[in-house]
Amino acid sequence: MKVYLDNAATTPLDKEVFDAMTPYLLNHFGNPSSHHQQGREAKAAIEASRRTIAGLLNALPEEIIFTSGGTEADNTAILSAVKGAGIRHVITTRFEHHAVLHTLTALKNSGDIFISYIEHDTNGTLNLSHLEYLLQTSPRSLVSVMHANNEIGNLNDIEQIGDICEKYDALFHTDTVQTVGHYRHDLKKLKIHFLAASAHKFHGPKGVGFLYCRKGVALTQLLHGGGQERKLRAGTENIPGIIGLTKALQIAYQSIDEHREYIQNLKNYLVERLTETLPDIQFNGNSAITDKSLYTVLSVSVPVIGTDLLRCLDEQQIAVSGGSACSSGSASHVLNALGVDPGRDTIRFSFSKFNTLPEIDYVVEKLASVYQSIAA
Repeated sequence: MKVYLDNAATTPLDKEVFDAMTPYLLNHFGNPSSHHQQGREAKAAIEASRRTIAGLLNALPEEIIFTSGGTEADNTAILSAVKGAGIRHVITTRFEHHAVLHTLTALKNSGDIFISYIEHDTNGTLNLSHLEYLLQTSPRSLVSVMHANNEIGNLNDIEQIGDICEKYDALFHTDTVQTVGHYRHDLKKLKIHFLAASAHKFHGPKGVGFLYCRKGVALTQLLHGGGQERKLRAGTENIPGIIGLTKALQIAYQSIDEHREYIQNLKNYLVERLTETLPDIQFNGNSAITDKSLYTVLSVSVPVIGTDLLRCLDEQQIAVSGGSACSSGSASHVLNALGVDPGRDTIRFSFSKFNTLPEIDYVVEKLASVYQSIAA
């Protein structure tokens, strides 16, 4: 049996998404900047996609800017706040994706900003009273807090964070790469200025995503060149990718509640089976707490076995990760910030609608056999 449980790294492309993209790879291949029929058709497809995505998120079409993915969207948002809005103080967490943390570090090193970090408890739950204290002392700041962590699955209350930011006239950027397509986002209700998303996290294609930028907030161009995306993002648009992104989000929203219930049950079952089978197992952060974590992610800590645990599982055709696939081969800044025992191994299981209960049983069986073989 081949089991893929690394969906937080990337998800398999939905066949319906592939079918929607194919005509734009083979037939409707015009450049949207061209004025002939093929170009007009391509441009119309982009604008129809923009309207569809805006409708699903309860946003305005002009608030959706297509990008190459989450990293570009995060970078554009942060640079817009700093270079465009003149923000000098950024408040963030030690658990953010490197697309955020490395961008902030570069701006700090160039003397553009200073950074404050929100306090957290031993499970990684943020202290929002501390966020409010930081904003009281420096109100006109950028707050950059992800909706959910890609390694341990911790959910952050972006509705409450947005309300706090509004109270102190702060800009709020949130990386929702792990939650768009899995949770509903009402951008008329949420007090968010920038939101980043990536198609390949919800069964869309790689290399395409979008940035939501609230109307009235100025964007600073990250890429210069042509006048695409209303002169906000230069470069010929990835038409098949945009079509695939839109189709994937439509599919996600059609069955979002059913998929959430189904996947949460898979996760709960894995927690139960692991607890029964491996007595020394621990769960990182809020990973095993249903209402405080992504239903798609489970991060576990297990005793070191003296060999490469992930390789052992890979040999059994089980695909998992030790944390973030974006930083494979290096120590996890998220686990370090949590204070997870470096003498233990970490496995991140991440689920999708395509996983099954028999797959969960197979994974637990093979993981148990690895430990049994070491004990023998």
